[in-house]
Amino acid sequence: MIKRTLRAGTSSGLLALAVCAALHSPPSLAARDAQAILKETCQGCHTPEAEGGLSRISHQRKTPEGWLMSIARMQIMHGVQIGDDDRRTLVKYLADTQGLAPSETEGVRYALERRLNTVETFDVQTSQMCGRCHSGARVALQRRPAQEWERLVHFHLGQWPSLEYQALSRDRDWFDLARKEMVPLLAKRYPLDNPAWAKWLASAPKAEALVGDWSFSGHLPGKGELAGVMSVAADGNDSFKVGIKGQYADGSPFNGEGSAILYSGYEWRGNVSIDGVPLRQVFAAQGNALQGRMFEAEHDERGLDFIAAKQGSSRLLAVQPGYLKAGSEAEVTLIGSGLSGTPSFGKGVQVVDVIEQGANRIKVRLKAAADARPGLRNVTVGSLNGATLAVYSQIAEVKVVPEFSVARVGDGGSSTPKVQGRFDAEAWGKGADGKPYRIGVFPAQWKVEPFDERAREDEDVKFAGQMQADSGVFIPGDAGPNPQRKMSTNNAGNLKVIAAVDDAGKSLTGEGQLIVTVQRWNNPPIP
Repeated sequence: MIKRTLRAGTSSGLLALAVCAALHSPPSLAARDAQAILKETCQGCHTPEAEGGLSRISHQRKTPEGWLMSIARMQIMHGVQIGDDDRRTLVKYLADTQGLAPSETEGVRYALERRLNTVETFDVQTSQMCGRCHSGARVALQRRPAQEWERLVHFHLGQWPSLEYQALSRDRDWFDLARKEMVPLLAKRYPLDNPAWAKWLASAPKAEALVGDWSFSGHLPGKGELAGVMSVAADGNDSFKVGIKGQYADGSPFNGEGSAILYSGYEWRGNVSIDGVPLRQVFAAQGNALQGRMFEAEHDERGLDFIAAKQGSSRLLAVQPGYLKAGSEAEVTLIGSGLSGTPSFGKGVQVVDVIEQGANRIKVRLKAAADARPGLRNVTVGSLNGATLAVYSQIAEVKVVPEFSVARVGDGGSSTPKVQGRFDAEAWGKGADGKPYRIGVFPAQWKVEPFDERAREDEDVKFAGQMQADSGVFIPGDAGPNPQRKMSTNNAGNLKVIAAVDDAGKSLTGEGQLIVTVQRWNNPPIP
């Protein structure tokens, strides 16, 4: 599970929110040159080196969020004075010249995309030595030589002297292990010098290549699937104006506009207002594809998966909905770009009618034979493929996604908002070979129960919050002591999340776990 440190106070938390907002905004036209900012703002502590480098700074590579956090730390801990425009300029320059290649962020983009219910899978040593205070992804999203990794160890112990007395530290010689075992491991695993970065710098496309219209598909837990078109117009200095026009499967709108900026040749960061709600965009731009997540600026748990293809290219993005029951008929929509021809859905699935056909969207009525074999079908449109349709005769299992989740109390006079729990009910089937396969997200009826006997005794279901039965959205209780609870404790709880899916009159249930805990006091760009 991604962890967050709670050491910093609310002042640093507020600054983190402010600088995170700045990350998604382009610098103003009046912004100063990055080299001048480095010289006037940073060179007082970071000494000049050969070839125009600066000590410490020139020996690290990071994501835009990583550089933003470094600058924020200089402000919080060392009193560095820097304006918003200069900070934006500096982050842009450092991310462009000392960033990470696309291949170096693979597997850990969940932290940048604020997927905070991700259960990490690092080795035990990294998890215990580093991941007990912050995500392992924060470590994996930076590059340093051995000397800089060792300096980072010294920084940790100097800044947090109690570190050696905390859990998973006092039972070992943490400092010695960090220097002698972790430093060599990290220097080898995440080295400063990696041919992938030099290769990317030499081949990265220009930002202008992203200008145009993009057909997109998405999914928002608690709401469903959506699709539409995102228009991108150049706004100078790797910046863009963005317009979005789309809708959910239930017909409700998904429209708005905003701005975006490109870092490191592929790291897209945007601020858009969708139907009056401010959202952030964290995408990876790869050729004619954009992929990542959009989430509310004040509630990053309220986010949607996003994938887009540039119009003029040819790509099949999604089938909505992505499943069909044997012996039934249903309408499905194909989303993509450059779609041409009648789609094929594999053996046992017939296209009864083409209701709508365009380059970005094809809507058809399908019929699955009663004896259609259960399993995934590759969907093709002409020579395009890349999406699947799940054909099923019955649901074998229901899974709650995420299986383990954290929500947080808030409001109630507190300065921090509530963090919701948001769940999907995934139906799974068994193929003709007996192997399980994912059918898709189904409507469900939701409820919570005590996770264990202690939760039952403490009446966690009564106090921790309310589950919305039709949507799978959990609203936590208010922050602060609750005099109605034993010892006037807060509204924390340990809950079992239960989803019930109807399959032709038969109810199947899946279970997950939800921990309702205290507020976020420190919410850095990388958890």
